[in-house]
Amino acid sequence: MSMPNIAAQTLQRQILSGTYKTGQMLPGQRDLAESLGISRASLREALSMLEALGFIRSMPGKGTLVTSGRSHPAAKEKASSAAPSSAELQSTFQLRYVIEPDAAALAARVTNTHTTPRLWSVQARFEDALKTVDLVSASQADLAFHQLIAELSGNPGLLQISRDFETRISHSLRLPFADHSRIWEPAEEHRAIAAAISAGDADGARAAMQVHLLHTAARAGISFLQP
Repeated sequence: MSMPNIAAQTLQRQILSGTYKTGQMLPGQRDLAESLGISRASLREALSMLEALGFIRSMPGKGTLVTSGRSHPAAKEKASSAAPSSAELQSTFQLRYVIEPDAAALAARVTNTHTTPRLWSVQARFEDALKTVDLVSASQADLAFHQLIAELSGNPGLLQISRDFETRISHSLRLPFADHSRIWEPAEEHRAIAAAISAGDADGARAAMQVHLLHTAARAGISFLQP
């Protein structure tokens, strides 16, 4: 696990345990980086993750506010200077909508007794993280689920696209978790996708992925032109 991910998990635990309470400002970045033993660049990346997940909010000129799951319109309110713009998020979701449903359909066509357990194993890791509101780990498992489907499609190009756009896709996956009251919705949608792939139902897998992506975008406050 990378240093930013470790730092994000540490801060997430501190917020959930009440070390840093909702409505409180986090220490300054210099002090926070020193306390975590990381560089300020790694800290900024960790803070960006936590902001997308709804744990904190950057307040220009003031610092970083702990929000701890208060829903906010991510698409309308740019989280930080490093966060993708609304147009970039729309294009990311549109790209995913063009590619991922067909990847799921292909995965369903070539599924076998060796690949299906891998999919459900990642899903179990995703749900285990959600049970403890470890949204840093949940977002990593979420990405792993989608990349595994690209791999299981049997088309190396689809997996390469997923990896080439990993940073943008990862951010688009984190945004819906900002409303902590709805964190189980993606897991339920994942189950529908995994079930269709496991059953070899290509049409069902494609449709389930389309529904998931539309709902994910809606939870993040994003709308995009569908092909």
